[in-house]
Amino acid sequence: MNFIYRLHAIERMFERDISEIEVKDAVLNGTTIEEYADDKPYPSFLCLKHTDNKVIHVVYAVDKDNSFIVITVYEPDPAIWNDDFKTKRNKQ
Repeated sequence: MNFIYRLHAIERMFERDISEIEVKDAVLNGTTIEEYADDKPYPSFLCLKHTDNKVIHVVYAVDKDNSFIVITVYEPDPAIWNDDFKTKRNKQ
């Protein structure tokens, strides 16, 4: 399996101390919580993964060669996300 990291993803991984192993595990074994079918040039996905010491979200796409393109990586903000980190809190 081939992983391609956008510069934005690499910068965020470095800033947030999220390893390549954690990202790959999230993409391969995490839970897809959103799909963005209209994204270009490829549809993308938001996945959730609980690691040993944190929760991460990874946005990625799959290209025509079945490579995973990692777009961004972050720890979800509890102020924005519900406790399950799968759904956003209602804005009032």
